[in-house]
This record gives sequence, structure tokens and C-alpha cells, in this order.
Amino acid sequence: MRTKTFTWLNERLGLDGIREFAAHKTVPVHSATRWYYFGGITLFLFGVQVITGLLLMFYYRPTVAEAFDSVRFIMTRVEFGWLIRSIHSWSANLMIFMAFVHMFSVVFTHAYRSPRELTWGSGIALLGLLLGFGFSGYLLPWNQISYFATKVGADVAGSTPIVGPSIARILRGGEDVGAATLTRFFALHVMLLPMLTVALIAFHVILVQKNGMSTPPWLKASSVRQMKFFPNFFLREAMVWYGALAVLGALAAIFPWELGEKADPFASAPKGIRPEWYFLAQFYTLKLIPSHVWFIEGELLGLLGFGALAVSWALLPVWGVNRAGEARVRLVSGAGIFLVVYLAVFTYLGYVK
Repeated sequence: MRTKTFTWLNERLGLDGIREFAAHKTVPVHSATRWYYFGGITLFLFGVQVITGLLLMFYYRPTVAEAFDSVRFIMTRVEFGWLIRSIHSWSANLMIFMAFVHMFSVVFTHAYRSPRELTWGSGIALLGLLLGFGFSGYLLPWNQISYFATKVGADVAGSTPIVGPSIARILRGGEDVGAATLTRFFALHVMLLPMLTVALIAFHVILVQKNGMSTPPWLKASSVRQMKFFPNFFLREAMVWYGALAVLGALAAIFPWELGEKADPFASAPKGIRPEWYFLAQFYTLKLIPSHVWFIEGELLGLLGFGALAVSWALLPVWGVNRAGEARVRLVSGAGIFLVVYLAVFTYLGYVK
């Protein structure tokens, strides 16, 4: 019966091709192999986001009058609702953190080299979408902190040269953060961003499967031992996912995500208002820049600098290799270390000051 079922499915789905691929796919085994797991962890946490997000949508109501109360209802009246919301919030933060770790692991193992330029580019685009998830989802509980943080974020986006006012108006749905903003952020968070992310993840994974795992430039690919992807690497990845789930469950249970107070647009902004941790480095940098540098507004100068940094980082496969296609190890590693230190130090300073 099992053989007949497989034969029937194989004739229609071509399962032999998948089985053949799984049987021959290998993963390099070397001192940096452990870094391969972080991409899988990020994908796993995205799956947790999808599942918990769907559960929260059964009760959440995206209106100014009901958003806060619906989240409070989830946390106080729905069975294990507080845990689902905590898992959703913690997994969002862990997902972004793991995406950063994965990005820097690619940098330091120089896996952006030919023919993986599109893999790097799609990964950077995915990181941008994950940050978009964080920004849009932050407002949905409609509490004081999220309201005023979104207000600040929209104002900063509005300072972008030429297109800034239009971007801010599109984000807010008007001249200020209100009901239209909440509706738009909800649509972004549960419809547009997930569709784009799923499509880009599929493209990214296809590229990874096509080109295989990169071997660091200081190792000869021909001399590196290979491990079968299935079941050897797959089972190891599954154990890593299990560990990530354990950490996630512990954080959600021991440190449940707080709701805070309902947003009041007419109240004064809370003291020490700041964005989520993944925007703190940029936020603190903008605070340090003087109001005017020569004839340029300080905030505008900061945004131009961040834009130039983002573009140059996305173009790493261009300037990170020489004419022979070999990685510029010292230059790229130095740039990576500088960026890691900058993000860590300025995120910390943005949190404590």
C-alpha cells in the first residue's frame, strides 16, 4: 500500500528528483561549519512568527478603539494567550538578532563571492524586510511607548531628502499617527511584508541549494571533508531548532512581554522614549550629530550617511573582491569588525542614555 501510494505521488509530483537531490547534497565540514546553522535558525523563528501571528489574528482587532483592549483580552482572558503573545514578541527579536549573526557569519567566511552575489543581495533584502516587520508590528498593541516611538520613526523617515515627506505621509496615512496609521501598519505586517518575505525566502533558499554552501577562502574546497545533508546535517539542524525553541519558551515564560498603558495621543511623550534595540544604534547616532553641520541639517546628514552605508554594504560582492574574484579578506574583515563594534557599542549607549 505504501509503495503504491509513493508511486502514485511520484508520477504526479516527481518525488524521485527530490529524493535524488537529498541523497547527493552535501555540506562542507570545517572549523566554520557551525555558522551554517544560523540561517536555519532565522528561518525557523520566521515560521514561529507565522504560526503565533495567525493565532493572535483570531482575537486582534486593528482599530484605535479596540486594538489595545483586544491585546489585553488575549493576555488576560484567552487561555495561554499571554504565552503566545510573548513567544511572538520574543521570537521577533531573536529572529532579527539571528539574521544579523547570519549576515556577519557570511561576511567573515567571505561567502559573498562569485557565484553567490545574488544570494548576498537577497539576504540583505530579507534583513530589511525583517526590520520592516519589527517597525510595523511595534505599533499594533497601540500602547504609549509604541505610539510615540512610531511617531518619532515616521518623523525621521520624513526627513529623508526629496521622498521623505511622501514616505511619512504614506506610512501615517495622513499628517499624524492615528487610525489610518494603525490600519496601514496592520496591512503591512500581516499581508504585504509576509508575501514579499515568503517569496524572497524561496528565492534565497533556491540560490543556496543551487550554489551549495561556501567554503572559506583560506581552505581548499577539494580538501574539505563533506557531510551528507540528509540525514546528517538535517538532524543537527533539527537539534539546533529544538534548542532555539527551548530558549524561546523559557524567555516567554520567565519574562512575559508587557503591554503597558493604552496610547493617548494628547498625553505628553514618556520620558526616555526610544525605538526597539535594532534601531538604537542609528537613533543614538542621530542624537550625537549637531543640529547643523556647516549648512546641512544634522538629521539629514545622518540619514544620508546611513543610506550610503546601506548601499555600500549591499554592494559588498563588488568591492569585497579583487579583479581575480578573490576575497579581500583584510578589508572586508576589518569593515565587518568595525560595523559589529559600532552596532554593539551604540546600541548599548542608546539603551542606557
